[in-house]
Amino acid sequence: MFGIFGHAEAAAHTALGLHALQHRGQEACGIVAFDGRHFHAHRALGQVGDTFSAEAVIAQLPGHAAIGHNRYATTGRTALRNVQPLFADFAFGGFAICHNGNLTNAYQTRRDLVRQGSLFQSTTDTEVIVHLMATSKGRTVLERMVDALRQVEGAYSLVAMTNDAIIGVRDPLGVRPLVLGRLGDAHVLASETCALDIIDAEFVRDIEPGEMVVLNQEGVTSLKPFRATGNRFCVFEYIYFARPDSSVDGQSVYEARKRIGAELAREHPAPADAVIPVPDSGVPAALGYAAESGLPFELGIIRNHYVGRTFIEPSEQIRHLGVRLKHNANRAEIRGKRVVLVDDSIVRGTTSRKIVQMVRAAGATEVHMRISSPPTKNPCFYGIDTPAQKDLLAYSHSVDEIAKQIGVDSLAYISPDGLYRAMGESGRDPAAPRFCDACFTGDYPTALPDKDEAGRQPELSNLVERAR
Repeated sequence: MFGIFGHAEAAAHTALGLHALQHRGQEACGIVAFDGRHFHAHRALGQVGDTFSAEAVIAQLPGHAAIGHNRYATTGRTALRNVQPLFADFAFGGFAICHNGNLTNAYQTRRDLVRQGSLFQSTTDTEVIVHLMATSKGRTVLERMVDALRQVEGAYSLVAMTNDAIIGVRDPLGVRPLVLGRLGDAHVLASETCALDIIDAEFVRDIEPGEMVVLNQEGVTSLKPFRATGNRFCVFEYIYFARPDSSVDGQSVYEARKRIGAELAREHPAPADAVIPVPDSGVPAALGYAAESGLPFELGIIRNHYVGRTFIEPSEQIRHLGVRLKHNANRAEIRGKRVVLVDDSIVRGTTSRKIVQMVRAAGATEVHMRISSPPTKNPCFYGIDTPAQKDLLAYSHSVDEIAKQIGVDSLAYISPDGLYRAMGESGRDPAAPRFCDACFTGDYPTALPDKDEAGRQPELSNLVERAR
């Protein structure tokens, strides 16, 4: 998400910010701008470069304020109607909203709203907030927004825009990131600091958990409408999701990943000749592992960055090549060596198995895999798309069983305590953990009223289909 208030080229800067945040969502993108009288919107399926690179598109988005969003679907199908920012005309004026995270009571809340007569235009959980605002008795936009957010549960970082302001909100647990920046006289909100860097904006601070900020002609106003419940920032942002050149929640992502790799080496050394990252997210952790273990760091796997998501696989023979579309072994650095493969996680195990096969085919004599996160045993309900619990390999298999299934000589994960030590804690305090680590521990920081028997959040589209 990205938003800027008080700049003559607001939409162009928003497009640049979304470019920097492309890793947070590649499915679709959108921008809504306001010129003092009218709201202008452009949304499309696909990536930012395909959507907002033409000057003619940006020219259709005039104004001094704009917000934008890259879609990464966790609720709602791939369809134009689900592309954010969402927009609504209220009695108080226009209102656009972007959401990073996931609401854990969206299904039940939407069902109640539909029974009361609400007409939904999308199948995203974000639209629940819009309808709760519409039915609120609050006198102002801010009162309506606070009233709506007090009725939802889960994770949300929001960037919204009205006729005279941009509003940023972070849920009381601060599960998802949101930062404040400044560019001359303009003020900026973004999911990560890398989006500030691309427009040469100054990082001011992180938005605090439970904080609401208002950017308008008077500057920046901070409100604290929600009771503080302690910070439970998503630790997987550091392990994988955030860009390594960002600083999120006060820490450098790159340095955090290196520390995780070093802790992993201390916990689980391996008899090997080289440390090889699984690119790209495994690179910083592998650097930390190599430095701590004293083993050489080698780029033994090269990633092809030009494979699109819509690559056509015309035959079974081509489909069989699988992982080679994105990764290829650097044989000169693998042949005849015992290698340590460092990756960020194992989810279903399919990709790991193919990479191990590729490394062995390139001549590795031994393959030891080290994972810079604990075993993923539980689905995420807060904004990272994970399979149902039954499809998570670590849920139903021991470490030794996983090692056998993916074909490695040894397999080890960093422990939860080791992960917390790498993040500057003495260990994981089970009574008051510093992070949301539910995908590893099952310790969800909020209620999960929508959780179904399969251990997933039901699709909101299912509610629509049953209502027909």
